[in-house]
Amino acid sequence: MLDINNYLNDLRKDAENTYALVNPHTLDVVEDVPECTDVQMEEAIQRAGEAFNEMKSMPSVKRSTILDEASRKVAAHKELFAHTIVKEAGKPIRFARGEVARAVETLKFSAIEARKLEGESIRLDAAPNGEGRDAYTIYEPIGVVGAITPFNFPLNLVVHKVGPAIAAGNTIVVKPAEKTPLSAMLLREALVQSGLPEDAFLIITGDGPRLGKVLLNSSDIQKITFTGSPEVGKLIKSQAGLKKVTLELGNNSALYVDESMRGKLKQIAAKTAVGAFAYNGQVCISTQRIYVHASIADAFKKELIQEVNNMQYGDPSKEATDVSALIDDQSQDRLMDWIEEAKGNGAAVIAGGEKVERGIKPTILTDVKRTDKISCQEVFGPLALLNTVSSAEEALHEMNESEYGLNAGVFTTDLSQAMQFGHELDVGQVFINDVPTLRFDHMPYGGRKNSGYGYEGVKYAIHEMVNRKLISLNYTF
Repeated sequence: MLDINNYLNDLRKDAENTYALVNPHTLDVVEDVPECTDVQMEEAIQRAGEAFNEMKSMPSVKRSTILDEASRKVAAHKELFAHTIVKEAGKPIRFARGEVARAVETLKFSAIEARKLEGESIRLDAAPNGEGRDAYTIYEPIGVVGAITPFNFPLNLVVHKVGPAIAAGNTIVVKPAEKTPLSAMLLREALVQSGLPEDAFLIITGDGPRLGKVLLNSSDIQKITFTGSPEVGKLIKSQAGLKKVTLELGNNSALYVDESMRGKLKQIAAKTAVGAFAYNGQVCISTQRIYVHASIADAFKKELIQEVNNMQYGDPSKEATDVSALIDDQSQDRLMDWIEEAKGNGAAVIAGGEKVERGIKPTILTDVKRTDKISCQEVFGPLALLNTVSSAEEALHEMNESEYGLNAGVFTTDLSQAMQFGHELDVGQVFINDVPTLRFDHMPYGGRKNSGYGYEGVKYAIHEMVNRKLISLNYTF
């Protein structure tokens, strides 16, 4: 059994206060969470630093075995994890189960990569006077990693930081989102029960800006890995000094549907609806800006409206629920303001556009101006725009007219056009014949412009959590 009560109680002993963790759908209090002090964060960093001495000398096979065993524990307790995500994040149960399944895979990938962190041999005799020497590189863990994670994937986005850190031989202190700390604690329990040293992975709960500043200011933290808003990400990067930094920030993912896909509009509409409205659009790669060739726009619009209108709002613990309450009332108010702004500038609502309990019906607007917030900012809610374009060139231009650059998708049967979009879209990942709301946990994943700095994806995250060292042997001396 995975029991986090002992860890919570230990945090409460030294915390000055607690705060109520509330189910976004029912508003029931799920847990009284410790509002940890700065001193508690400092002590966690110190403990993680001491545990690093054990982790850095731990054989890679042991780190791999721990991660692999943890993946099995998470899988064995998948319903506990899924229902915890439902309670603290309000994520519909089938999407919560999907997140747990992904977390299991991320742990497995981390276990594999723990055994594969290899350097290279260097021909020093390629340089003058370099003869008589053999040289090679190795990778060494950096030390204590500080992680700050968001509410929308409270388990798998934590695994994406913790798994690579452990695989590389580091220790890690996680400051989870205030609204969703319980999934991270269950993950820690699974890892500790799998053999991870107690202090190699610590969680400190409470106010993000305050505790995040302690992480940022600590000379014992060697890297900050953050997933959240561009505003906070820029602040972290400006204050991180010589710390390594990985920033996964915002996005307003764009999708183009070309006229060559005329025969597959129903299938594309179904994918688009899920891409735009899964977990209420509270996903950084949610399909937000949809551009459709004018010759198929009416037909595609009809199919998409039908898909969206069939989505069920309701209790996230119910199997049939597609969309549910937003994470808080402030999000609901903000999104309704954005809808009204776009309508005031000439946009039309063709689906949704109304509040429902503590959420919003899945909403599509047409004729949205590029300067409307729903177009130029990250919605992070169940809103999408559907605009018509006259050509692929116009679509490419509109898709690139953004301060973000994470994921983009293109549906086309024209290979030349697919390659053009693949090369010319100014984003980190391009998906041909898929929606941009797609991520596989072992692929490189990073944004351009205001979407981020550095890369995640297990292997790629590991390489940002190590130091490279060259060793040269002069065998003629």
